[in-house]
Amino acid sequence: MVVTSQLFDSFKKALVVVGSALLVFIAARNSITWHAQRFWGASGSFWQAQWENIYALFGKDDMAIGIWGTFIVTNLVFWLFNILLMVLDLTGWPAILKCYKIQPDKNNPLSKADLLRVVYRVSFNSLCLSLPLMVIMYWMYKLRGCEFGGELPTFHWVLLELTIFTMVEEVAFYYSHRLFHHPKLYKHIHKIHHEYTAPFGLVSVYAHPIEHVIANLVPPMLGPLIMGSHLATAWMWFSLALMSTTVSHCGYHFPFLPSPEAHDFHHHKFNQNYGVLGVLDRLHGTDNQFRNSHAYQRHFLLLSLSPAQQQYPDSPKKKST
Repeated sequence: MVVTSQLFDSFKKALVVVGSALLVFIAARNSITWHAQRFWGASGSFWQAQWENIYALFGKDDMAIGIWGTFIVTNLVFWLFNILLMVLDLTGWPAILKCYKIQPDKNNPLSKADLLRVVYRVSFNSLCLSLPLMVIMYWMYKLRGCEFGGELPTFHWVLLELTIFTMVEEVAFYYSHRLFHHPKLYKHIHKIHHEYTAPFGLVSVYAHPIEHVIANLVPPMLGPLIMGSHLATAWMWFSLALMSTTVSHCGYHFPFLPSPEAHDFHHHKFNQNYGVLGVLDRLHGTDNQFRNSHAYQRHFLLLSLSPAQQQYPDSPKKKST
């Protein structure tokens, strides 16, 4: 009965994810695309012109834009987003945002020594692992027939691709991440990522080299490869994936951003919430403890300025006698 219930719950969760994406797809086809074309011109040529300018900036060289362009875009997105979080973690400014911290008793403020250690490993992973993998990615995308210049895909086709990318990443990340929690692999590889039970933004790619390649880089790269996507779509997806994993690790439940409660709980408890969407966690029962916690009550998109921690506070700790 428990297995059946988990399977049913997982199916429902998958339907919610896919159904929501389809609703956005339909709305985009009927409304957003029309408004976008009205704004940028009936031909919708604005974004095409911008992409052609970017392509020309790299000398209309597929290899240059596929490798160096991807490296520049992903690093700009990642570091610019994380610099804002680093200022908050180190200085506490702006103070008004501190009320959204999930574990207020940890990394408050973040020590410079911890930050430098994480920056060093993250920089190593970026230069020595991500860049070489982008070379491999370029040749694989090229063999698959992915477009690097040429005409951009339609807006609603991009939304459909993003939905597929999300599901592919969920499968690849869940099982690779759970594999690294195997005791024989955890103590040699994944333990590095779990040095921080209260994560902060940069911890999202603070990992052993083997884990960084298999769990952090390969899952988001698979979707565009499977779909034979345009490089512009891949850039959009990589940017969204980087911002998503940063939010998941940032340690703050900010208004109007996806809830990081599930992954923050994972760092706190270690054996819960291995996935991104939660679909496979529900299927395999690896979210049972989380679903019975106060953190699960706070796991929603915050649409007000009232902190989730205040809306659903933890139970008071019992005083020792």
